[in-house]
Amino acid sequence: MKIISSPIARKTVLSDCNTYFKTMIKAVVDLEKKIMAVDAELHADLEGVLLDQGSSQEHLWGINLYLEKTKQDWIDYIALINIRPSMGNHGMEVENSAVRKQIASIVYKLIVE
Repeated sequence: MKIISSPIARKTVLSDCNTYFKTMIKAVVDLEKKIMAVDAELHADLEGVLLDQGSSQEHLWGINLYLEKTKQDWIDYIALINIRPSMGNHGMEVENSAVRKQIASIVYKLIVE
């Protein structure tokens, strides 16, 4: 697992943070701190690492990264940790378009070509 808090090359993420799946890298993004944790078998493991680092639950969202695709197709907004009826998110997919935009903005700032 790795916490990304400053820009890192896409190729580096693909080579160093792709332990579990061939074409997908699980990630959890902290909307408040504008960081993300990557490379675990479960989103919950990444969430736990960020919580241990002082992140707040309500700011954490799980995604899947497909960095071998074109940039607009890098992000899949689906994870079990996203099921939060109390926050209006009733399924695994991030439903709020504003939250999706925040996630994408952070991913695109942290992972660079």
